[in-house]
Amino acid sequence: MSRVEVMTSSSSIAMIQPQVGADSSPSATERLKINADDFRAGFNRQPFLIGHHLAGHPLFELPRLLELARRLPEACVAYNAGNVAVAEGLYKGPRTGLSVEETIRRIEDCQSWMVLKHVEMDGEYNALLDQCLDEVQMHSEPLAPGMHKREGFIFISSPASVTPYHLDPEYNFLLQIRGSKAVHIWSPEDRTVLTDEDLEDFYTSEAQNNLRFKPEHEPRAFVFELTPGRGLHFPVTAPHWVENSSGVSVSFSITFRTPASERRAVVYGVNAALRRRGWKPKPVGRFAMLDAMKYHAGRLARRFKLLNNSPTARP
Repeated sequence: MSRVEVMTSSSSIAMIQPQVGADSSPSATERLKINADDFRAGFNRQPFLIGHHLAGHPLFELPRLLELARRLPEACVAYNAGNVAVAEGLYKGPRTGLSVEETIRRIEDCQSWMVLKHVEMDGEYNALLDQCLDEVQMHSEPLAPGMHKREGFIFISSPASVTPYHLDPEYNFLLQIRGSKAVHIWSPEDRTVLTDEDLEDFYTSEAQNNLRFKPEHEPRAFVFELTPGRGLHFPVTAPHWVENSSGVSVSFSITFRTPASERRAVVYGVNAALRRRGWKPKPVGRFAMLDAMKYHAGRLARRFKLLNNSPTARP
């Protein structure tokens, strides 16, 4: 058994983690190392570690990432200064004045943060994404059937750069390829940190990452140190922020949706509409039959454009 140090509201405790992948021997084609017991216990409930074999993969070398950035549509390449505050808001940092090419070439010293979005649009990266998510699906399908909308994101960031506090709408596994980073992540069920109103705003607002960071909640975060060969599961809408160590970081985010995650988005949209009309809706997940009624009503309202939400896109 190995130990991973995480922080809780009261003190630093040791979270027992089995050796990642200890229940199976790696094959020549295996991309991930997943412990089945950890997966069943934690999937979409709490963050947990996995392993992977992608560290040193040629697709994640900086020259190849520069080529990928050139091929992707301009809207799929986002970057800004990396020396920003945790509460800055995602994509709200100042621009550095550098081009995409200059940013990647000078990533060691230009204090920048970059994301290449929707890399599944590129054949080689899509193939790798599918290989990884096929392995995830073997474990996720019994728990959350219907994996679809597979998407990949690659993060390239300078030493000590910060990814501000935010949340995302997908099931996510973040695979650390190069460098190291600390991920500060909260349970998506911790309503002290993330209220029902926050989630309603997230699923219905144009500015999805206006989530406000409150420093007093930091002691409630779990803190995971990611190094090459290690990955972390992010449950849907788990709030988080990330801080790089002293080296360049490259990480690969592999994400997907399911019918359950998209139903959840619709129900939060219905609750938002009810709250705007003065109601106090029951929290999502509390009453399954009521959620089902809201879902069907929400789909009907969306069909007639009466409800201002749709399955949330990552910004």
